[in-house]
Amino acid sequence: MRLSSQKALSLVRRILTPNSSLHAQWFLTNRCNYRCRSCGVWRSKKQQNEVSTDEVKAGLNALAKLGVIDVVLSGGDPLLRDDIDEILRYASRRFITTIYDNGSMALEKINALRNADFVAISLDSLNADRNDYMRGVKGAYKKAMTAIEGLQDEGISVGVAPTISQLNLNEMTDFTRYFTDKGIPVWYAVYSHDDTDSQLFGIGKKNDELEITDKQAMARLCDVLMKMKRERNGVFITDKTLKALRKLFLTGERTWKCRALQNFLMVNPQGQVSGCHLYEPIAKVTELPELWNSPRFSALRAEYSACEKCSYVCYLFYSVHNGVHGGLEILQDQFKNARLLTSSAREAKRIPA
Repeated sequence: MRLSSQKALSLVRRILTPNSSLHAQWFLTNRCNYRCRSCGVWRSKKQQNEVSTDEVKAGLNALAKLGVIDVVLSGGDPLLRDDIDEILRYASRRFITTIYDNGSMALEKINALRNADFVAISLDSLNADRNDYMRGVKGAYKKAMTAIEGLQDEGISVGVAPTISQLNLNEMTDFTRYFTDKGIPVWYAVYSHDDTDSQLFGIGKKNDELEITDKQAMARLCDVLMKMKRERNGVFITDKTLKALRKLFLTGERTWKCRALQNFLMVNPQGQVSGCHLYEPIAKVTELPELWNSPRFSALRAEYSACEKCSYVCYLFYSVHNGVHGGLEILQDQFKNARLLTSSAREAKRIPA
């Protein structure tokens, strides 16, 4: 993590600012060269023009003014943008910046990725055939593993980002152990799907083979991951999140209220903001500072807080960690693992491609 003193002070000020948002995810593009079974972004018919580099910068300035601490750049595959180098340089000076790639573009854009605090490579299984099936592209496993090895060798803070589903649920313990043993962190998504057609863009539609039906096994995995967190670095999910997931799968009870447009928000490729992807855009990202404390946004927060349409882990994570205290919890968790991320990548064990 490239945490200069200026950046650190700026982040601390934002964390301690009441009513500021913690997290923004910017879907920079709907374009993608993979066909993942757990994702619907690549199926989207909304392929409008993407905002320009300057418009992205203006939007990032607005997010910093709002108090956003960390920004995730995703898509589609954001590395398909020709200006991703410039965007990453600009974002990383202002936020804890994470960028996602499916492994196909990382080595080609390695110089751009040197500017990121974290690079997340999407990988769902240590079984090559299973991973390729889930990612919808033959050879996806080999490309991802080669990318992870190459980034680690270059000292870039790389992690793996699996989507837990019924297809890979029973291998997640071994998957986590395999990568964390090599000094590579793992942060998780859990397969979920959208039950509404009124949305910013589709992330996932119901897929019976991915739907987690063994709820007891999912609850056990939550217990195992909590235990592994105490034993090793690199398990990038908090106990609060795991406990909420465990309760949800065992009883169906949601122990959290959604904090969309409070603790987190989404930005689409056209620079439009929604509290989450399930709702239509409400403003341009550059308009957020003037609208953030408006009665209209207060009413929207109340509406989102009552919503129980999804269980996406990123939304859950930023909902259970609420307010200034929640921001400190999250930052503490990131710093705990920073020792792993800033250690010499070349000293870590190499991964066979």
